Amino acid sequence: MERLNSKLYLQNCYIMKENERLRKKAQVLNQENQALLSELKQKLSKTNSKGNAAANNNIPDLNLSSSSTQNPSSSSN
Repeated sequence: MERLNSKLYLQNCYIMKENERLRKKAQVLNQENQALLSELKQKLSKTNSKGNAAANNNIPDLNLSSSSTQNPSSSSN
């Protein structure tokens, strides 16, 4: 029984470490997405500066769909 507990403990440690690695990767990807979205909005606003500002409203806000990656410490392990 003690051997099984040790094995499960080690597996749990590995899973938590991998989870943290993936959480950090998700944060980096989200930051990259936000930077690219900002860049895209700036380019579109320059091309639409002749009075067609409605095109900027067609770009979705990625923060709405990625709120789970915004605060990774809120989830429990």
